[in-house]
Amino acid sequence: MKLISVTFFLYILLGFSSNVHAIDPVYTPFLSDKAIRGYDTVAYFTKGKAVKGNKSFATEYKGATWLFESQSHLDLFVAEPEKYAPQYGGYCAYAVAQNTTASIKPELFTIHEDKLYLNFNKSINDEWTNNKESFIEQADKNWPKILNK
Repeated sequence: MKLISVTFFLYILLGFSSNVHAIDPVYTPFLSDKAIRGYDTVAYFTKGKAVKGNKSFATEYKGATWLFESQSHLDLFVAEPEKYAPQYGGYCAYAVAQNTTASIKPELFTIHEDKLYLNFNKSINDEWTNNKESFIEQADKNWPKILNK
């Protein structure tokens, strides 16, 4: 009877642990639902820089809350979210190229061929910038399969 109880306990534990490690389709920091750590994804395209969003201009998309600095940016995103959302769900693009995920720093970004890529730290961003075409090719192969790891 104890063997059955222990086996059942391990089965339940393993079942829950696989759910604990599920990767959300959009990166949000621990204990937050804010995409891009609350930065305005449209501003990367319109201003060429990272700009903090405002809670007054928010929308939900793919299970995350997206903040914008203005109503016009919110409207642009709602009309074409795939155009403005970062690649790979906003996870570190370099990490996705390595077949894993990592958090990001919103200030470390690249726009390449009208797509937004975010990265983890300055040295990773520098490496990404120097070889982005190769990394994009590899990351595109890994995404979205990486979500189901």
